Amino acid sequence: MKVIKFPNRGELTEALQRPAFDTEGIDTRVRAILSAVRTEGDAALVRFAAEFDGAELDQLTVTEEEFETAEARVPAELKAAINVARTNIERFHAAQLDADHDPIETSPGVECWRRTVAIERVGLYVPGGTAPLFSTVLMLGVPAAIAGCSEVVLCTPAPGGAVADATLYAARLCGITKVFKAGGAQAIAAMAFGTESVPKVDKIFGPGNQWVTRAKQIVSVETAIDMPAGPSEVAVVADETCVPRFVAADLLSQAEHGGDSQVLLISTSESVIAETLAEVEVQLADLPRHAAARAALAASRAIVVRDAAEAMTLINQYAPEHLILALADSDAAASMVVNAGSVFIGNYSCESAGDYASGTNHTLPTGGHARAYSGVSADSFVRKITFQRLSPDGLRSIGPAIEAMAAAEGLEAHRRAVAIRTKEAANELSA
Repeated sequence: MKVIKFPNRGELTEALQRPAFDTEGIDTRVRAILSAVRTEGDAALVRFAAEFDGAELDQLTVTEEEFETAEARVPAELKAAINVARTNIERFHAAQLDADHDPIETSPGVECWRRTVAIERVGLYVPGGTAPLFSTVLMLGVPAAIAGCSEVVLCTPAPGGAVADATLYAARLCGITKVFKAGGAQAIAAMAFGTESVPKVDKIFGPGNQWVTRAKQIVSVETAIDMPAGPSEVAVVADETCVPRFVAADLLSQAEHGGDSQVLLISTSESVIAETLAEVEVQLADLPRHAAARAALAASRAIVVRDAAEAMTLINQYAPEHLILALADSDAAASMVVNAGSVFIGNYSCESAGDYASGTNHTLPTGGHARAYSGVSADSFVRKITFQRLSPDGLRSIGPAIEAMAAAEGLEAHRRAVAIRTKEAANELSA
């Protein structure tokens, strides 16, 4: 990690830059994949599975036998862990859905209300290339079930032709029966356009690499998406009260996702940064995914600042996906957060807890998109439909205001829609 001490404005701009990638090359290739799936359907998915995942597929759909075999192979200890996570995720997300309220009378005779309705058909993307992220099944499948979505489709890579056992176990636990062996941009295309096997959905959810993220952005012109959720990132703000080996572990937990991930360490103490980076090297030595982690660290930064207030200003400018506050007064710092996907407060609130089992969602906006997007929640799977009912008296009470505004906008048909009704209501009243 590059260490930057008390950066000036120019140095700070450079320090907060995300890694640069060949977006033009990715865009061209992703568009070609999307086009192929749109025109060729399942045939393209099978071809891409062989090309990208080394999978020779007879069919794309996961069979009931595959579900049963996978469940039998998942160790009891892992099943118990998945169930703990599912319970906590369900408990947290179930509290998010607002109950429908009684109608509100905005004017005499004018009633308005709103009803929550589940999105009917949703598509879930679960990464499964270098690491099968079965936890994402829970993060997406549980809120979809809570919301009451009538059709849930799941796409995930099948390296070598098989979906990871834990992924299928988690899917069944969430009541998901339609699972397809498709990964990458081609899976996004399949759910956006529909193929012979994969149903077209109304909204696509799930994190992914640059290819998946770009595919979601492109198809969003015709199919809704949750958010831009690309390569993972974490920012840690730490002072002398932190535990450097904890901070190092947190940095590495994100860096091990891959070379396109980024970690950021901000501290008021040069010694904390020095101790943390030394500990990073110690822990990195025997990390199974050390090559991926080291690649991510090469594009990452450690910044020394003057005080916690300056640190939080930088954080809100950076807008991290994950934010860990290892400070003497972490609660005060948390109150200053306005741009972040998910916040972890105190030395023992590791980011891994949110990734798996604390209950919050780990599908979060990356790349600075936390300035405008929220992470996935139960609300992400529903729509809010408004209703209104006007009595003749109600229309008369607000009719003059409507007519005046429509006339001022030059929309005569709008004005007349009110005028003919108020005239009819007046006739009925005088009859």
